Amino acid sequence: MTEQAPPPASPPAAEQVSLSDGLATIDGLATLISDDQKPKDQESKDQQPIGQRKKDQQPPCIEAVTAAVTYHANFDTNFVDRNAYIANMPKYMEETKAHSELNKLLDEGEAYASMLYTWRGCSRAMPSIKSNDQPNRTEIYQTFVDIMKPEIEKLFNFMRFQARAVDVFCSDIKRVSQQEKKNEFWSESYLLTLGKVINMFVVLDALKDIKSSINNDYSAYKRGAQVVRVLDSPDALQESHAMVTFLANKSEIAKTLKKKLGEVEGYDEILADIINLCATMYDKEQFVLPREKHMLIKIIAFGLYLIDTPENNMYKTDQKKKRMVHLSKVNSLFKQLQCVPLYGDQQLEVFAYIRMTPNFESHKSFWTCDSSAKLEAQYNILQRLPSMKEDHTKFISDLAKHSHKMVKSGEKKKRSESEQKALKQLAFRGLRLISSWTAKVTELFSWKLIHPADKRENKDINDDTDDYEKALRYNYNNQERFALIEVIAMIKGLQVLLNRMGSEFHEAIETTIFAEMQDFVQITLRDPIRTAVKKKRKTTESVLLRIRDACANWLNGNAPVDDPSMKGKKDPPDGFKIKVPRKRVSPSTTQIYAMRTMLESLISDRTGGGKSKSMKKDFDGRTIEAIADFLRKSFFYNHLINFSETLQECCDLSQMWYREFFLELTNGQRIQFPIEMSMPWILIDHILETKDPAMMECILYPLDLYSDSAHYALTKFKKQFLYDEIEAEVKLCFEQLVIKLSDQIFAHYKTVAASILLDKRFRLDCEKNGIPIPDPFPSANRYDTLLRQTNVQVLGRSIDLSKLLKQRLTAAMQKSLDYAITKFEASDLTHIVELDVLLEVNKLTHRLLSKHVHLADFECMLQEANNNVVAPFGRITLHIFWEVYYDFMPKYCYNGTTHRFTQSELASLDPVDRGKPPSASTAFQYGDKRLNSAYEKVTELYSSFIGMPHFRCIVRLVHYKGIAIIIEELLKIIRTLIQNTLLQYFKILTEAMPKKCQLTRQDFGTMGAVAYYSAHLQDIIQYADLRQVVFGHFQEVGNAIIFFKKMEEALAVEETMDLHHAAPFQNLIPKPYAKQNENSDMKMKRLEQNFETLRVAEIIEKFGTTEQKSYTKEADLLTKERLCSGLSMFQVILQRIQTFFDDPAWNGGEPANGIIHIDECTEFHRLWSAIQFVYCFPLKQGEYTPEETHGDGLNWAGATMITLLGQQRRFHALDFCYHILRVHGVDGQKDDINGISTVRLIDRITKYRSLNNEIFSVLKNYLSYGEPDEPVQIDQVTCYQPPVHHSQIDDD
Repeated sequence: MTEQAPPPASPPAAEQVSLSDGLATIDGLATLISDDQKPKDQESKDQQPIGQRKKDQQPPCIEAVTAAVTYHANFDTNFVDRNAYIANMPKYMEETKAHSELNKLLDEGEAYASMLYTWRGCSRAMPSIKSNDQPNRTEIYQTFVDIMKPEIEKLFNFMRFQARAVDVFCSDIKRVSQQEKKNEFWSESYLLTLGKVINMFVVLDALKDIKSSINNDYSAYKRGAQVVRVLDSPDALQESHAMVTFLANKSEIAKTLKKKLGEVEGYDEILADIINLCATMYDKEQFVLPREKHMLIKIIAFGLYLIDTPENNMYKTDQKKKRMVHLSKVNSLFKQLQCVPLYGDQQLEVFAYIRMTPNFESHKSFWTCDSSAKLEAQYNILQRLPSMKEDHTKFISDLAKHSHKMVKSGEKKKRSESEQKALKQLAFRGLRLISSWTAKVTELFSWKLIHPADKRENKDINDDTDDYEKALRYNYNNQERFALIEVIAMIKGLQVLLNRMGSEFHEAIETTIFAEMQDFVQITLRDPIRTAVKKKRKTTESVLLRIRDACANWLNGNAPVDDPSMKGKKDPPDGFKIKVPRKRVSPSTTQIYAMRTMLESLISDRTGGGKSKSMKKDFDGRTIEAIADFLRKSFFYNHLINFSETLQECCDLSQMWYREFFLELTNGQRIQFPIEMSMPWILIDHILETKDPAMMECILYPLDLYSDSAHYALTKFKKQFLYDEIEAEVKLCFEQLVIKLSDQIFAHYKTVAASILLDKRFRLDCEKNGIPIPDPFPSANRYDTLLRQTNVQVLGRSIDLSKLLKQRLTAAMQKSLDYAITKFEASDLTHIVELDVLLEVNKLTHRLLSKHVHLADFECMLQEANNNVVAPFGRITLHIFWEVYYDFMPKYCYNGTTHRFTQSELASLDPVDRGKPPSASTAFQYGDKRLNSAYEKVTELYSSFIGMPHFRCIVRLVHYKGIAIIIEELLKIIRTLIQNTLLQYFKILTEAMPKKCQLTRQDFGTMGAVAYYSAHLQDIIQYADLRQVVFGHFQEVGNAIIFFKKMEEALAVEETMDLHHAAPFQNLIPKPYAKQNENSDMKMKRLEQNFETLRVAEIIEKFGTTEQKSYTKEADLLTKERLCSGLSMFQVILQRIQTFFDDPAWNGGEPANGIIHIDECTEFHRLWSAIQFVYCFPLKQGEYTPEETHGDGLNWAGATMITLLGQQRRFHALDFCYHILRVHGVDGQKDDINGISTVRLIDRITKYRSLNNEIFSVLKNYLSYGEPDEPVQIDQVTCYQPPVHHSQIDDD
């Protein structure tokens, strides 16, 4: 069943192989040679030499034993070698012959039990015959008969077999119960085999009755056979009628057996012996396998059913007969275990057979086990779990001691006899412990199947719920599921440990059994032989000598000839020493049987046959106790010799998957149950749903239930279709496990990352206000162990769970990144902070996961999600540009006081369609609903504006390349706006301006100046598109210019942080503070010594290669040379914008005086003076101000354009608003002017003058101011007379 990768191919002999390659090849082979060898680790660690690997890199074992194709020696000879041990003992020869035939009968019965249990109805698949005139009626029947004929033949063979088995069993009972043999000795082994035959009848009868599909199939076959004339012969018809009767009658086998046993005189006494033997064995726990324990209970129950008849009342038998059934003991046994597994998912309520007895009603009060109100408590695994855990802990501790001793002493050192005996005892103790746990699990499972959940107790159950679903899915509470998981984990985990020490256990078992047998035969039996010889007990002496002959293995091959005990004499004073050999040899089953049977005959109350009396009185109490003690130990020899098979069967929990009985109850409505009704998946899913850290490492153990079921399907049932169904369910289950587990792991580490990054002060404030926030670090879960599992065995296949989880986690990380970017694409630019937070959380999640599983580089994954692997710009850059162009530039207002952009009051009139935001689970956000809410509150603080936090996020996310692309594209847009849109409006508005507009005289006052400019600029004021369209275009230019400036500031902050981080590596250490008497140079030297090891560049310069030196110099240069180190991106941008004003119209042409335009309104600054005059006017109540609709971007656009055109000084000198402000400074006018508030007007002019001055000063820091013409030489200066005052002109 094991599918393993082939070992690495060895290189040709002529090829030279390096040492590292050779070691890697050996390491690859090592994983295939031994199951105990831990599997390889991650791919990156595989490249390490073996000697450099650490133990902590190997994954811990948290799964069941590895399935493999192994060879098991069969020591069960079924008495074919009986002539070698009991050839001269006719009684035992007769018993072994009958014993052998019964064993063959049991094997045949097991095969028929498998056939009955795995029978699937075929008649439903046959096309329906609607009428006898249907054309293809005969063809359908013929095909069906041909298909079913082999199976029906098996059914006839089964009917014949059960009749033959009943006859054989009754003949054996008759032979044993003959009058002359009533007092003869019969071995416990033979009686137990008869009990096994009784158990076989119980199983076969129950399986026949529950399979209604067998009756349906045979009925369909019979109809078809009659049509195609297959059953024409009288014998065939008679046998067919017998088959119909056999299948139709319930409990036919039990009734037939009881009827035929009633014809045997004294059968009840033999059955009573069998029942009493089983009860004694159950009390003394003379069983190892769980099925042996349950078999004893079934034998007792069915045996009582067979004994009790109207003529033979078993209750009276207790009082009158010598060998009676101890019914009180049986009653107490039924109290302990009333429900046992029968076969597969078929259960048996043992007391049902007692109810079927004819004398039950009259003796109903005798049975207290049926009326007990505490029956369910016997199956309460929760009460037994603490003691199970304690036993598990103790055994693991003892096992670890022996394991440690073996590792410490080494494998080659031979263990002492006492150590071998202790190891054998430990192995037996482990088998008994695992068997008891398995029995408890299967008994609980059986109880639940018989007692399904009730609709009144569980509201999830509806009318359509299947019986199997009631019994399995809704019948276990959370505590019971956890208990089952723990017990299964203990069973499978202990199986792994015992299996690892299998070779040591086998050696200890075989050596110890050989030593115990030889010590008993060669030493212990000497005194009984001496006594028998001395007292001339010939029969006893004969049996003892035959035991010696059958089992003794003398040191030199022959028994000592001078042994005094053989002559009935005492040993000499110095003793008679016999050196018993020590070998690793196992006795055969026949040898064990012969020795045990002859020893039983010696101390039995019955005779050994013939007219001889019981031999028990020939021995003293000490000898009887020694023989009884050896019989108790030797009972388990066969289990121990077949340690591996016994261990496998003790751990077998295949019953918890099979559901053939419940499939039969669906009447064909279900071909198979879904995994939600499968116990392995129910337990796995319970761990995943509850996320219990203590159970997480047990999640792989329930998968071994599938392996047990598959092993049973192939080796016991031998049905390929059952294995195919198991395999299909395992594929689905494992796929679901990987999906759900990877999602949980990703969500867990996402929650941890989000919790770490959540601001602590914000968390404290939330706690103070009663807002629930997850703990700073969520409860630790043991996912790291699962992430290291590289060799999980499922159905014999080796699966790299770590690789599968890695693939899913990589996909989840990719999807998480894609979700973050997609969500940003459906949002405005304010959500850039949320994107940055999401990416930081994902980055930390990636780092946490990378500690346990090898993931791709985060930056590579981000580039892939951003579609930036090949494309020159990614999705983030594209959406930032799109938002800046379509939303930020036209719809955001800049506030120079807060240095923030807020949405314009008019932005809602023209919303941007960004599409629907994506929906995703919490795992792809912040991992937890409460964390999602917390981070939503945090990011909401940044959703109402765009400021420095947003620009810093843009810089971090798009880097230099993205910044360059965004700026370049925005410059193209600005050029289009300036050279096309704004230039056209400039020309139109210049035409609307008066040809000349002088600065008013001071004596006009504020009122005259305002009235003058209002009259002259009336066409500009009344221009329809001025406030919305023209102002909007200027706002776009201004916002873009501010955007450029903010980007440089944010970039400078990020670069400064990078330089600070890189400073110690580049030997840039700030000078430390030194007190007045301290030597600052010494402190500096000590500080430099502390950071000396960080100077990577200097170290590589001294010791590195030429290539390394070159790379180091380039990296050092790139680290030092940043834009913040004396370079200005904004200056370059302004210079680029300055080149856009290439049209001479911006400067108004050649002035009339050849020097400067004074009164003419042809230059841009004159138009901007008019525009500024317009938006300085105070508005009426309810109207939006330019600050609310366009913000400071309007001023930034005008001031920047004036500065780049070289018209700043003219603007300051000739601006209309500035002139009004200067006039108002003289007359102090406060009265309203034509309904215009003078105070408000002056305030607005003052505010805008301050804003303009601030903008001009900022621009001055980046540009060389002055007129754009060439510097004027001193010899080209023309002197003009000062202007003549108008008063002088009037006087003249």
